[in-house]
Amino acid sequence: MTRNFIDKLLKWAECPTRKPLVMSGARQVGKTWLLKEFGRTHYARTAYINFERHPEIGRLFEGAFDFRRILTGLQVATGVTITAGDTLVIMDEIQLCGSALTALKYWQEEHNEYHMAAAGSLIGLTLMEGTGYPVGKTNFLTLYPMSFREFLTALGEERLWEIVESGDAVLMKAFSEKLRDFLKTYLLVGGMPAAVEAYVKMQSLDEARSVQKDILSDYARDFGKHAPKRDVPRIAAVWDSLPRQLAKEDKRFVSAEVEVDGQRARARDLHDPFEWLEAAGLVYRVWNVTKPALPLVSYRNHMFKLFGVDVGLLAAQSHLAPSVILEGNRAFTEFKGALTEQFVQQELRATAGIEPFTWAPSDSTAEIDFLAETARGIVPIEVKAERNLQAKSLGVYRAKYSPLLAVRTSLADAKSNEDGLVDVPLYALATMMRNPIT
Repeated sequence: MTRNFIDKLLKWAECPTRKPLVMSGARQVGKTWLLKEFGRTHYARTAYINFERHPEIGRLFEGAFDFRRILTGLQVATGVTITAGDTLVIMDEIQLCGSALTALKYWQEEHNEYHMAAAGSLIGLTLMEGTGYPVGKTNFLTLYPMSFREFLTALGEERLWEIVESGDAVLMKAFSEKLRDFLKTYLLVGGMPAAVEAYVKMQSLDEARSVQKDILSDYARDFGKHAPKRDVPRIAAVWDSLPRQLAKEDKRFVSAEVEVDGQRARARDLHDPFEWLEAAGLVYRVWNVTKPALPLVSYRNHMFKLFGVDVGLLAAQSHLAPSVILEGNRAFTEFKGALTEQFVQQELRATAGIEPFTWAPSDSTAEIDFLAETARGIVPIEVKAERNLQAKSLGVYRAKYSPLLAVRTSLADAKSNEDGLVDVPLYALATMMRNPIT
């Protein structure tokens, strides 16, 4: 498979002010494979160590930082001659060796000519205690599940994506049905590499679902393995409530709808579980703002929508039968269009590099699904699960704030309307947020 993240790794490797790289992300998003593939394709040699499989290697980093001792030990452990510039050193599961993580500071300060990349789960990197994280001494990148673009590439449909990337509305309209069909499939398969691989090999949604169930089981085990014992029941309850919260007409998260030991939770009871799940990269809060002004984060209040890490995993959590892919547009509309909104926030975050917010004033029935900070100011995004383009809330917002650009995304074809209103197909949203239709 191909990951577009390779481009970011290449920029890192070629940057004259490069620092040791720390790549994080939720479990099973493909960090290890990606770093190994980057080493294979862009370096003469790759020296790979894994602190989970070989914890004894961690002893190399104990005590005072001794570069020559560490270098010799890594070469013996990997059987690879490590030279500056043409060898990629990968330290995997680095969250299990705090002294190795701390040592990245000295790699940066004293031996930055060596290309060092570390990978670890967000659970460990964010929550590990008693270690000196090398703040300011590393380049930090987060890997997300495979995007819709990467899904098409895995299916051998690169040229179809080139049409989307071109922004040519006429071309996209000619291939719109094919793009919509692939998008329906993506909503159920999602972007976890193992699920995508299973679908590509077997062309079976059931095979992809089987992989997703295994991943969800692994995540549930992580709760008990990594989280504080007192928080495990509440973490599991928040996680299990995710599909129910998104199935509502008003998708704002309601703490009282989370049950722990038969009792409704209070907001203050869920603070730590939210923090843990976010640190693990398993959920994202899309915060509500009281005013659409820059920077949006300064105007957020206590309300938010809660989304998962991957649209395919959300479909599996929801027990949505894969057969819905054969039934018109149910994949987009099932349980109040939750998969559609999950897809949109996922693409905005991972592909367009935008942290989305939402707008739902307490004194109004209007609600804007997402707000995005862009070069053209704050852009309101209204998400429609089908081709119905009625957008009352967007009209209220535009009348009140007069944005330069407003986006309505649905199954309809691309179209520019009056006064900066743009219709964007769901499959093209992330690309067109970077290069809006004019």
